[in-house]
Amino acid sequence: MNRTTLSLIAGATALAAVTGFATLSAPSASGGRTAKAAAQLPVERTSLLCPQPSTSDIADTAYTSFTPVSKGTSADGKAELQAATEESGDGAGGQKSGKKAAKPVVEPKEPGKPATGDSSGAEEPALVGTAEGKFAPGWTVQETTEVAAGTGRGLLGTNCTAPDTEFWFPGASTAAERTDYVHLTNPDDSAAVVDIELYGKDGTLKSTVGDGITVQPHSSEPILLNTLTDVPQTNLTVHVTVRSGRVGAAVQALDDKLGGDWLAASTDPSGSLVLPGIPKDATSVRLVAFVPGDADADLKVRLASPSGLITPAGNETLHVKSGMTSAIDLGDVTRGEAGSLVLTPTGTSVPVVAALRVVRGKGDKQETAFIPATSPVGARATVADNSSKGSTLALTAPGRTAQVKVTASAGSEGGTAVTKTFTIKGGTTQNVEAPVPSGLKGTYALTVEPVSGGPVYASRMLAATEEGVPGFTIQTLPDDRGTVAVPKAEQDLSVLLK
Repeated sequence: MNRTTLSLIAGATALAAVTGFATLSAPSASGGRTAKAAAQLPVERTSLLCPQPSTSDIADTAYTSFTPVSKGTSADGKAELQAATEESGDGAGGQKSGKKAAKPVVEPKEPGKPATGDSSGAEEPALVGTAEGKFAPGWTVQETTEVAAGTGRGLLGTNCTAPDTEFWFPGASTAAERTDYVHLTNPDDSAAVVDIELYGKDGTLKSTVGDGITVQPHSSEPILLNTLTDVPQTNLTVHVTVRSGRVGAAVQALDDKLGGDWLAASTDPSGSLVLPGIPKDATSVRLVAFVPGDADADLKVRLASPSGLITPAGNETLHVKSGMTSAIDLGDVTRGEAGSLVLTPTGTSVPVVAALRVVRGKGDKQETAFIPATSPVGARATVADNSSKGSTLALTAPGRTAQVKVTASAGSEGGTAVTKTFTIKGGTTQNVEAPVPSGLKGTYALTVEPVSGGPVYASRMLAATEEGVPGFTIQTLPDDRGTVAVPKAEQDLSVLLK
């Protein structure tokens, strides 16, 4: 293999490691090039976007940044979160959406140890984050906000997300008691153009206001859903598509009486879905589903409990009409035990998106969180901002039994990492006793890695009771996309000499 061949392969490898994907076409027999098995290499650059945390003057927000230790990374690198750098004016609904960049909110010093930052008040902007080198593979950032009173009071949390071009949010609402915003954050140097479509129980809600929304470079726009339609909808599906550029998107759902939380995007439409980690003390659970395609979907509804898969009485199946949002109330479906919802087709598989609205507490002391359908943990997943009390890790193996390794990182202010291994029986959900760093000071991250067996789905609940109100927030743990497959290739010298 000569120097030219090495340069070609090195170029493809570098591109894949930076962008997170690469495609090499299979050669013809006459081309002299043959593809070999792909190598898994750590990514070299990652972007994350954090939405504006709150419009409440009494909001307190904590940011936690963490990168797991990965093999094969470069010796150096950096990661930082900074405020949006452009002033893009008022978004729909009158919220201010950005301000000039200042000192980074969070600057991690080393992989394997969380770094934290905080802010308070209503003027805190969205954040744009970038990690490079050793900080890029598996980089995760948690945004957690406490609001003591007012609409949406409680504990709100979200994993900051990578930019993309399409998002589905079943579970939003334009009902009188709800104030829902879809936050759009643009990390790039050119403007992004975004369309927002709304689907209610009878289909598409006609609106031209959601077409061609411009999100200026390095800025964020919070769009009030009530400004896009004058038709109140208790259960709504929001579809965000990007015409040009890319954005991060999340829905902030605020209720006058039931508190509020962030609704993260559902995983890509699929015939079978898993929504992991319903709290065992949930007093109300609502399933919201939507079919993007032309065919209706019939879904079998089952709960993966600690003892196995069971069918909720009276809610054995759900029929979802094409282009219409459907919802069913499951009540206190978990009945004091850990549980995850598993949706599978009763016949022909039709792609669906779905999410759960979960309520804890009773009377005037209720709080809300959301669980979107999520993808499996895959090779590895991480969630930050855990504490010695108030963190619950739920692991679900909807198919075959799986063995899972869970690592608690060092603490943000001190402590040593600890690892435990759990066996999750097929068809069950377990709220495992997650490890806690020895000598813990501050907060820590949990990293989940399947060891053997079938696919594993996971979520983490943070809980903090204030003045008798059971504040809580739930984040799912999809694969961290810390590595990328880079095909190897060999080339016949004669091809290069022609």
